[in-house]
Amino acid sequence: MGSHNSINKGKMITVTIDGKTCQSTFGKTILEIARENDIYVPTMCYLTKVQPIGSCRMCVVEVEGVDGMILSCQEKATDGAVINTNNADIYQERQNIMKLYNVNHPLECGVCDKSGECDLQNKTMEFGLEQQAFTARDQHRPVENWGHVSYDPALCIMCEKCVRVSTEITGDEALKVKFGGYGSTIINTKQEKNYASLGEAAAVCPVGALVSTDFKYTSNAWELTKIPSACPHCGGGCQMNYEVKNDRIYRVTNAYEFTSLCGAGRYGFEYANEKVSKDKAAFEKAVEAFKNAQSVIFSSYISNEEALILQKIKEKLGVKLISHEARAYQKFMQAYSSVTGQSLYNGSLKALSESRAVIVMGTRINDDSPTVKYHINMASKWHSARVAYMHPLEDTEIRNIVTQFIKYEAGSEEGAAALLADTLLKEVELPKAVRTFLDDLDIGNLSAESNIGEEELEALRKSLIKKSGFSLVVGSDLYAHPRAQQIAKLLALLEVYADFNVICVPPAGNAMGISLICDLDEAAEGKTVGYNVPADFILSALGDGDLDMPAMNQQEGTLTTIDKRVVPMNAALSYGGYVLNDIANCLGLNATYTIEYTKELPEVKGFEPVEFDSLPDYFDTVGNEHRGYLLKSQKVSVKRAFDEVEEIEGFDGAVIYNCNPTEQFSPFTAKSKLLKDEAVLLGSQQFATATKLQDGEMIVFTVDGVKFDRVFKIDTSMKGTIALNPTFDMGLSGALLSSYRFSRLDFERAGK
Repeated sequence: MGSHNSINKGKMITVTIDGKTCQSTFGKTILEIARENDIYVPTMCYLTKVQPIGSCRMCVVEVEGVDGMILSCQEKATDGAVINTNNADIYQERQNIMKLYNVNHPLECGVCDKSGECDLQNKTMEFGLEQQAFTARDQHRPVENWGHVSYDPALCIMCEKCVRVSTEITGDEALKVKFGGYGSTIINTKQEKNYASLGEAAAVCPVGALVSTDFKYTSNAWELTKIPSACPHCGGGCQMNYEVKNDRIYRVTNAYEFTSLCGAGRYGFEYANEKVSKDKAAFEKAVEAFKNAQSVIFSSYISNEEALILQKIKEKLGVKLISHEARAYQKFMQAYSSVTGQSLYNGSLKALSESRAVIVMGTRINDDSPTVKYHINMASKWHSARVAYMHPLEDTEIRNIVTQFIKYEAGSEEGAAALLADTLLKEVELPKAVRTFLDDLDIGNLSAESNIGEEELEALRKSLIKKSGFSLVVGSDLYAHPRAQQIAKLLALLEVYADFNVICVPPAGNAMGISLICDLDEAAEGKTVGYNVPADFILSALGDGDLDMPAMNQQEGTLTTIDKRVVPMNAALSYGGYVLNDIANCLGLNATYTIEYTKELPEVKGFEPVEFDSLPDYFDTVGNEHRGYLLKSQKVSVKRAFDEVEEIEGFDGAVIYNCNPTEQFSPFTAKSKLLKDEAVLLGSQQFATATKLQDGEMIVFTVDGVKFDRVFKIDTSMKGTIALNPTFDMGLSGALLSSYRFSRLDFERAGK
């Protein structure tokens, strides 16, 4: 995934490795070419997804005509090279390296969490080390508890993988190497933050030095059954394995060599709807409720197959289908497509990680979609990418990668999008109608209304000159904006005419899948059935409705990811109750299992008629993804008609922004005990002054008819008069929040 791995358009070369003729392209390392050809070269510190570390020397090879051994992870292959990956000298060199690694390494394999999946254990056996001929004076190195992760310096082999993922991938930059010869160690410079993203560092650790504090001493690796699946939380659909024993998930792991998981993906797994049995009376009431309902309201935490079942129920019974966030996204993407002529945005996460410039607008990206933020971080670390972050609120968590923060007024996104399009398309040849529209914009007025200075835009434009590989990331602030369709069309111009790799980050859950599968309505009418949403009759996977439903980790089905991939989800835990498919069968549909609908997902929307059990789910040796399939973008008719930009109604006084903290996305992550978060209204000292609120004061306010009781807390790192209001603790009613994410705060003090 790093720059060393980007598709080098270099010339074809031929090299010979261990007598095998291998064709590849110039720019790849010897190790990469060996792996492409299934030739094994042992490594200890190499991690495909970061740049070569070069600290272990295990990957040494010999090249004919070159003196001494060379590091295959760093040496680019040259045409005609004849390479030997193994002989007596190389074997002995590797054996000696292993002896050094094993100096004073505590012999505690019997109680070590890594035993059974430990690189050091495996390589010690592989290179026949039965005894240790020398030692070094041992040092006292106590275990450190860093919160989610514990560090045992006595077991650490200083491969530096953890430091690299903390820097190059997650970007929390918490871990550093403290050099000191034999006394070298890894230090956590941000212990007070207790980053769940350090789970990523523990995942890549080849020994037992970094382990999940919660998992420690609970199970041996070989006792756990690995169930491959996809993470259902943010819409990223990241690859994951549930590791299960006796119908309990002990931990979540991933194909860490090639992929990453955020804190919620790794630690937010305890949300199953447990101890459920078939309640026949409740089930019959559910079937009746559907027959009498005029509207079905549902949250975006459902699979593609369940979305299709609801669509079929709509076609059969004529009910309205309501899913607020998915509907907003659906309308936004339809408007976007009317400019691009394609049903899907063109962007991919891989292209994002290889960008030289990234513009982020309308999303607090570190909280809304950690996986997208990781790819922006990779672009920053590997390609020194310029990162322009446009938002009403600065985010200190991503200050380390943002090169230009452009603050705009809450509500002025249409003006900001128009200014952005105008700035980036100045030198570009455009159709006459588009050029006229942009030329007619009142730039001075838009600049004043949105509070974006013309000099800021000019600085942005200049910073992109001589750069190529641009990405634009937009998100949930825009989809429910009153002018969402116009904003979508303005930003789509950048995909069509400025060659931007654009990602329209879907709202949390499976909002993209739902938006493609369901014909959604605007508003509910009459009697309602809710699926993970309050209604007259409620189906709930949280266990608090009229009929129980399985949670996402108890279901088989597929999800649609940010990368426009349809990926399989397998059930990690048993579930004894009824499922949506049972109700559908009583309403005249006919399928034994929910996954019979996988092959029926709509081809006109880019899905493929593939059976669930035929979906692949693996990465090959060089990290190519074979998970499910990529959606096919469909041609859409083009209507490039723009409206006049409307004057914005500014927000006076104190404003709240509905936004969950980094590790929370929904009432399901809220159930997970490892992600205990306090839901508070978080604002700056300036916000406190504007509202006359004291730190710790209780207030009550309403958004979209949903009542919030919140403790107000002051966050000294924040500025301005916008406070962060989380929704993850709101249970079923959280799914009803459907308006623009910023709103004026009208509150009462609790008990008044």
